[in-house]
Amino acid sequence: MKKFYLRLFTMLLCITAILGASMLSGCSSNTKEKDKSVKLTLNEVAHSIFYAPMYVAIQEGYFEEEGIDLTLVTGFGADKTMTAVLSGEAEIGFMGPETTVYTYNEGAQDYVVNFAQLTQRAGNFLVAREEMPDFSWSDLKGMEVLGGRKGGMPEMVFEYILRQHDIDPSTDLSIDQSIDFGSTAAAFAGGKGDFSVEFEPGATSLELEDKGCVVASLGVDSGYVPYTAFSAKADYMKKNPEVIQKFTNALQKGLDYTQTHTAEEIAAVIAPQFKETDSKTLTAIVNRYHEQDTWKENLIFGEDSYELLLDILSDAGELTNSPAYQDLVDPSYAKKAAGK
Repeated sequence: MKKFYLRLFTMLLCITAILGASMLSGCSSNTKEKDKSVKLTLNEVAHSIFYAPMYVAIQEGYFEEEGIDLTLVTGFGADKTMTAVLSGEAEIGFMGPETTVYTYNEGAQDYVVNFAQLTQRAGNFLVAREEMPDFSWSDLKGMEVLGGRKGGMPEMVFEYILRQHDIDPSTDLSIDQSIDFGSTAAAFAGGKGDFSVEFEPGATSLELEDKGCVVASLGVDSGYVPYTAFSAKADYMKKNPEVIQKFTNALQKGLDYTQTHTAEEIAAVIAPQFKETDSKTLTAIVNRYHEQDTWKENLIFGEDSYELLLDILSDAGELTNSPAYQDLVDPSYAKKAAGK
């Protein structure tokens, strides 16, 4: 009997040792896989529901699938995002592509190149103090509007729309550009201005608080414009093409998700990124962007879009030189990710 228990005890020890070795081997394997992943810092111009496909890619684990350990940092302004990329604080920047034109024209040796375009419409809305079912852009004449930073895409697209309606931004109305990007909604709610150009969730929040009403979408009225794009320094892209490709692949998966799922499903996925926004509001905002065809089907930044960008910059008086498309845009990664 003693021999039986001795043999049983010995067998249990062997089994435990085997299981332990297997678990350690698994842990070692997982650790090695994690060690293989590439650490990347992405600096985004703002944290907005407007960029939903990117957050879908993060929340659904698409970057991990591509072997990327991503750190997301919010720059709170295209100028700050560009500074982070140029200084090496971030490998990739997400901002208005106009910033890459400015940097190139300022003579940067290691300039920044766009490799993926996410949004194809402006993401902001014109908010009035009351409902205006028959709103016309000419209604802005003589009014005070809370606008955006001079030289930034939000302000330039706004002015582009005004000119399309024969309205002179400098003489036909007053545009207040002194208020910080994230503070215009609060300023408008406090009584500043007759109209305000607002991103989400600012526009919807003003409506829910009965402080304003959305009367126009700049995204709809401006048409298709290359509003935001992902970019990196030319030298980094040259040395790390496989990293840029994997990053773009993950983004395309996020974009594919938004094209094949409902606003409710998208909102549920990105909810952890916007804990301060309730699900009903989040869904309404996603639906608003979804319905106006905000997000591209692929990430290809085409030459026509780039030429339109230069036209907008020129109209705004911000273009000192017109860099060639081939210098500031590399669509090869987006084409490969989209199977083109």
